[in-house]
Amino acid sequence: MKFFIYVFFFSLAALGQTDIQKTEQFLADKQFSKAEALMTTYVKNNPTNVTGIELLGDAYGHQKKWDGAIENYKKLVDLSPKTANYHYKYGGALGMKALSVNKMKALAIIGDVKQAFITAAELDPKHIETRWALVELYMQLPGIIGGSMSKSLKYADELQNLSKVDGYLAKGYIYDYDKEPKTAEKYYKLAVVEGGSLLCFQKLTNLYEAQKQPDKAIANMEAAQVKHDNNDLNYQIGKVAAENNTQLSKGEKHLRLYIINFSVKDDLPKAWANYRLAQIYKLQSKQAEALKHIELALAELPKNELFQSEKTAILRL
Repeated sequence: MKFFIYVFFFSLAALGQTDIQKTEQFLADKQFSKAEALMTTYVKNNPTNVTGIELLGDAYGHQKKWDGAIENYKKLVDLSPKTANYHYKYGGALGMKALSVNKMKALAIIGDVKQAFITAAELDPKHIETRWALVELYMQLPGIIGGSMSKSLKYADELQNLSKVDGYLAKGYIYDYDKEPKTAEKYYKLAVVEGGSLLCFQKLTNLYEAQKQPDKAIANMEAAQVKHDNNDLNYQIGKVAAENNTQLSKGEKHLRLYIINFSVKDDLPKAWANYRLAQIYKLQSKQAEALKHIELALAELPKNELFQSEKTAILRL
């Protein structure tokens, strides 16, 4: 009998573990509704299992079902109040809920958002994600309800002590948000030197584009391309060239490289590169070439209204 009971409970534990593993795979495969369904049943049968509750909250969050995410992350906070990541996830779900409701309802939520993030930061002095959340929260909140650039910079300093590149990116974000592009540029450049990731380069590129400095944006993307050999950058260089009527030959070269090196890993179908090539040739008054490439774009995505409008403009040349 003891052996039977042991085997029975061992089987139940193994079954639960299988459900957890299946759910983790569903989330990895972006099958969020399947993850939700599996964990809903699992949590009902295991109401204090923090792993199951967290996965269920994650499944809701990925589907932007903020009430479900909030409910489950709150359970985690109650079950394990000293776990910083649970407070962080709870605050994040509350924050997303605040963005989805009217201003009056959002105001009633913001205090809880802030408290959840602050608690997470206090519980874990090395929790990077929480400090990022506080940097953004204090910058985006109006001063009348607690927004503060100085508090945002305080958490950016804490980030910099944990990770120089995160600190530089955070300060770049703060000064960009505060419409101080020169200072933002300084910190984004420091992030590029310190970290050199695609994200670092992208933040600097975005700043240059927002400041209507396409040539600087192109130069920065070329530097990123040398370091990372990322085909999507070929498209982005061509896009900036076409949209700003600058360095058109360089734009053409990179768009052709995008098409030659295209794979399923790339962000956009080849149609978009052909569309940008058509734009470049239109700017150069090369109607035949422009028409050829817009036809290639339309052959791939025939219902795209931008492509159709571009064809009409080319035919007017």
